[in-house]
Amino acid sequence: MTTLQEMPQVQGCSASSCSYNAEEACHAGAITIGGDHAHCGTFVEISFRSGLDRTGVVGACHRSDCTHNESLECTAASVQVGSADDKADCLTYSAR
Repeated sequence: MTTLQEMPQVQGCSASSCSYNAEEACHAGAITIGGDHAHCGTFVEISFRSGLDRTGVVGACHRSDCTHNESLECTAASVQVGSADDKADCLTYSAR
C-alpha cells in the first residue's frame, strides 16, 4: 500500500478552468485518473477556486493499461495534467 508521502505529485496542470488550479498548480487533495483517455476525474469547472494549500497528488489511477499503473496506483515520479483528448488529461499516461 502506498503512503501519502509516496504518491506522485501533480507537477503541473495547464487546465486553467479547473477550480483546483491556481497558477498552473493542482490544489486538490488527490486526483483520480480514469476514463477512456486518462482523464483527470477530479477536474471541476465551477465559479470559484478552492483546494488545499499544497500541491495535489495522484490518489488513484483506473487506467490499468498505463505503464505507471501498479495495482491501480500511479508509480510515476510525478504527473502533468493538461489538454489532450479533453480539458484535463494525464499527460504522463503511457500505454503498456
